[in-house]
Amino acid sequence: MMEQVLAAIDASAYAPSVCGYAGWAARRLGLPVELLHVVPKQDPVTTRRDLSGAIGLGVKTDLMEELVRLSEESSRAEIAKGRALLAAGEQILREAGVTDITALHRHGGAVEEILEREAQARLVVMGKRGTDHEFSPEQIGSIIERVVRASEKPVLIASRTYTAPEHVVFAYDGSPAANRALERLANSPLFEGLPVTIVMAEAKGEAKTSLLTEAEAAFGAGHAVSSVLDPNKAEDVIPAVVASKPNPLLLMGAYGHSPLRRMFIGSTTTAMIRTVKTPVLLVR
Repeated sequence: MMEQVLAAIDASAYAPSVCGYAGWAARRLGLPVELLHVVPKQDPVTTRRDLSGAIGLGVKTDLMEELVRLSEESSRAEIAKGRALLAAGEQILREAGVTDITALHRHGGAVEEILEREAQARLVVMGKRGTDHEFSPEQIGSIIERVVRASEKPVLIASRTYTAPEHVVFAYDGSPAANRALERLANSPLFEGLPVTIVMAEAKGEAKTSLLTEAEAAFGAGHAVSSVLDPNKAEDVIPAVVASKPNPLLLMGAYGHSPLRRMFIGSTTTAMIRTVKTPVLLVR
């Protein structure tokens, strides 16, 4: 089965940007796009025909019937909205030059549906925030973090506005995930012709310098590569480098710390997704 770019959209303002970055990736990789919209499952308490447990015993039958009717109307409205979103997304992709598009409308859990569909995907594209956190700049969508932690495929997290990437900032720490990201960066047509800046933060000494030199050596003559070695915190260094480049894309390994460490101090990955205002490509 042919691979594809999986673009997951919802009703947030990030949907056009997701389609933009999916189109950019699809053209560079020579792949079709699967455009996915998931209508969330409704709470079974509110959708079942016997609503007495939710609103109290002795409620009138006509009131229960009215609640059921409103629930059904809401479901139909969500389905209609999803179809409209898919149609709009497909139009954006076609205007971007993508002709092989499959629109998929599913009903269920968004995380589960995305993880199921990613089996045929080379790349998953999602917005930084969904409708739940769309106007909360200090947060990322809960679905984003759950998908990234569980996904086996690279996940491109779209910024609010689409701009074709012109420079790749690669946050490198020598971890297995970072080395897999390095291999993709050096060899994938997704990054062909783009200048690269490798950033090693919280790093100093000969061992780190040697590691950075080895990373630079992974690139062929077709890549313009520069590097930054900085002893300061990654949360300060990486955004500063990103901000200094024209239309950058940030590439990094996903969640390098142990689950216990993340629980207490968070992670560089989450911090970067939350704070940088550019697309972020995460590789497990």
